[in-house]
Amino acid sequence: MHADEVDVDVWLVERLVAAQRPEWAGLALEPVLPLGTDNASYRLGEELVVRLPRIPRAVSALEKEIEWLPRLVPSLPLAAPLPVAVGEPGEGFPFPWAVYTWLDGEQATVERLDPGRAASDLAGLVAALHALDATDGPGPGEHNVHRGEPLRLRDESTRAALASLGDRVDTGVVTAAWEEALEAPDWDARPVWIHGDLDSRNLLARDGRLSGVIDWGCLGVGDPACDVMVAWKLLPDDARRVVRAELAVDDATWARARGWALSQAVAALSYYTEETNAVLVDEAWRWLDAVLDDPR
Repeated sequence: MHADEVDVDVWLVERLVAAQRPEWAGLALEPVLPLGTDNASYRLGEELVVRLPRIPRAVSALEKEIEWLPRLVPSLPLAAPLPVAVGEPGEGFPFPWAVYTWLDGEQATVERLDPGRAASDLAGLVAALHALDATDGPGPGEHNVHRGEPLRLRDESTRAALASLGDRVDTGVVTAAWEEALEAPDWDARPVWIHGDLDSRNLLARDGRLSGVIDWGCLGVGDPACDVMVAWKLLPDDARRVVRAELAVDDATWARARGWALSQAVAALSYYTEETNAVLVDEAWRWLDAVLDDPR
């Protein structure tokens, strides 16, 4: 997926575990699919998962998860993985890595969710994050791909991504939607905690409800619109309105959230292909359609 990614496979993970955590050597080990964009995950036995950065940028995100998840997770209404051990570079692998608790559940695809109940679950998760003390939390930066920064700072990259798509999209329609989002004022209240990457790949479902949230690499503090955008990424219009009502989202934040969803969609479509990340490409087309079809 990336020019600077390192090779990771089950044999490497097996050697790392045997060398550094011998108490877990011999436990069943299997890849978690689809592969993450920044990290590779391998289920270890029944209760653990090994998480390994695949690119240099993901190292700081892993270190941030290890620092902050134990402080934040106990206050959340959905389950989240907790780090239980940290590994060092070795066996030819150049980065630190970690072992987390395993969460059971299915990927929260649209087909597996009751939209209204999922909307309430999402609103509860986002509200709980926003209620946490964000005083010392990390602001937007390289560690979380600048999630939570002012939307206007994404203008240049979003227009470049859109231009690279050529006639694969209706450039005029997408540009108009983007410029409408840019008209919204910046977030001027206190920064809040955000997950930064809420979508079906990072949410778990059970019996039509959301049961867990994983992959906290984009965790940080900033504009809440960056998490509110999940309303377009996961929900139909009626359920989207449930999120807005339960979170009491103001007009400006709602507009920025729609812009975030559009920006992330065109960024993914311009970077990934069906060969490198078919799952994310399919998801990104769905996000873009949801934004453009939204009657607002």
